[in-house]
Amino acid sequence: MSSEWTTPFEQGNGNQTSTWRQCIDFHQRLAQAFPQWLRFEVVGQSDGGVPIHLGVFSTDGVFDPLAVQAAGRTVFFNNNGIHPGEPEGIDACMAMVRDLCTDEARRQALGSTVLIYIPVYNVDGALNRQDTSRVNQAGPEAFGFRGNARHLDLNRDFIKADSANARTFARVFTRWDPDVMVDTHTSNGADYQHVVTLIPTQPDKLGGLLGTHLRERMLPALYADMATRGFPMCPYVNPVREIPDDGIADFLDTPRFSTGYAALHHTIGFMPETHMLKPFAERYHGTRALVESALAYTVAHGAAVRAARAADRAAVSAGAVVPLAWQLDTQRSTPFRFSGFKAVHESSRLGSYQRLRYDRSAPWQADIPYFDRYTATASTTPPRAYVLPQAWHDVAQRLQAHGVRLQRVARAQTVAAEAYRVPHFRKRPLPFEGRHLHDELAVQAEPLQAALAAGDWVVMLGTPHDRFVIETLEPLGMDSFFRWGFFDSVLDKKETFSDYVFEDEAERLLAEEPGLRERFEAWKAEHPAQLSDPQAVLGFIFLNARRYAEPEWRRCPVLRLPELPAQLFQPEA
Repeated sequence: MSSEWTTPFEQGNGNQTSTWRQCIDFHQRLAQAFPQWLRFEVVGQSDGGVPIHLGVFSTDGVFDPLAVQAAGRTVFFNNNGIHPGEPEGIDACMAMVRDLCTDEARRQALGSTVLIYIPVYNVDGALNRQDTSRVNQAGPEAFGFRGNARHLDLNRDFIKADSANARTFARVFTRWDPDVMVDTHTSNGADYQHVVTLIPTQPDKLGGLLGTHLRERMLPALYADMATRGFPMCPYVNPVREIPDDGIADFLDTPRFSTGYAALHHTIGFMPETHMLKPFAERYHGTRALVESALAYTVAHGAAVRAARAADRAAVSAGAVVPLAWQLDTQRSTPFRFSGFKAVHESSRLGSYQRLRYDRSAPWQADIPYFDRYTATASTTPPRAYVLPQAWHDVAQRLQAHGVRLQRVARAQTVAAEAYRVPHFRKRPLPFEGRHLHDELAVQAEPLQAALAAGDWVVMLGTPHDRFVIETLEPLGMDSFFRWGFFDSVLDKKETFSDYVFEDEAERLLAEEPGLRERFEAWKAEHPAQLSDPQAVLGFIFLNARRYAEPEWRRCPVLRLPELPAQLFQPEA
């Protein structure tokens, strides 16, 4: 190989990773030398104002996503550097693209499949280079930082899209609509012999024909191929108890994560997690093996994957029930041959507790339970459309960033709709990635005659984006916009009372408003200890009296339209 095309990893001692500048310069030089196959361009900017690049490799020089899609070609997406302290994929991608450019046999093997890649996604974190932020990781000698310029973990930001990075990613993803995606990572957690572990899009949550294809065909093929390549792979080590000996469970990749985001677009996603304590060179080679294995499978079976995607999209658009939330099925497991190290508990020299360590001089191999099934705990039958009042422009902007088309209500009108009332919620007490996420949420659907204003947004269903729309606008979606706090202002009651004035009014309300006294007496019987608290007593009456109700309080502003009114988009005559 010409020294012109060797990467910093290949030039060093196996413990170096490229800087952001080295990586981008390398891809730019490749694109200049091989323009017939490779296009490399800026597709957006980060929160820190740093350009984000996209590479497109096409054996016939077709670089337009619309032309690629019109021809029914398969698209494979490789994302790297979302956590720049986990940089194996950055270096592996450089060498893989180089080899495609310089090796005719590799190009021919790619066929009509188009490879797109982001060489470094978290560009801000890549520039924050040091050797101290990954406390449990063996090398490389220097690497980037997990947070971006806004100190956001981008692998928690795909749905809420608070970062400029995520909005750039969404535009790339929805424009190219990849069939398979691999997003490269390094793992934390238990110690074991495997170099490569894998988080796939959870097959039950992916669902439909695509989920079946992933579970029954693609995953077995990848595991077999990785063993042949010298990297016997293991599912991501997510222990059901403290150590993997007791079993591991599939990771539930909700849409805040890359693979869960991919599922909302009926895309198969993989998140390889190489083991942090293995030498960087082993992690590099294991990452490259997994990316190339997934790419080879995609090339060979792209038609079947695309057909399953199309069928699943059609089913959602036809009104199929869409699951919104999931829980692990602890009653079903399959055996997995796991290669571990003996777990030892011994007294800590730092405190009066038992510490865990793994004894690498005592390797073992045995079948452990692998819990790889999830069951739906909430679901919905899609409406014909959703209405988003124009006041919620930040939500509209995010929908548009994710490729969703919004139409405007033509004139003020009243329509039959459904809304969700929120009787119970609990948000996290501490911020999580910049927001107070709602971990607990209960909703009640209620019909209403909704007053729409001219300019309110209508989100029509019956498009390739249906699943994304449903799981973000339905509050019970595990990463819905409601759970991420975009509608939190409706959870605050805007008016209150002065107890010395409201005391007399409360007595009048109990005497005159039907049903209020009965509810009050029942409340008193259930809460005798609160009868000495005037705020509790008067507060119950105030919150339950119809006269002082605030209709928008605790009502999700997103409306469901069971039917489409004929006049929705018709201007006044």
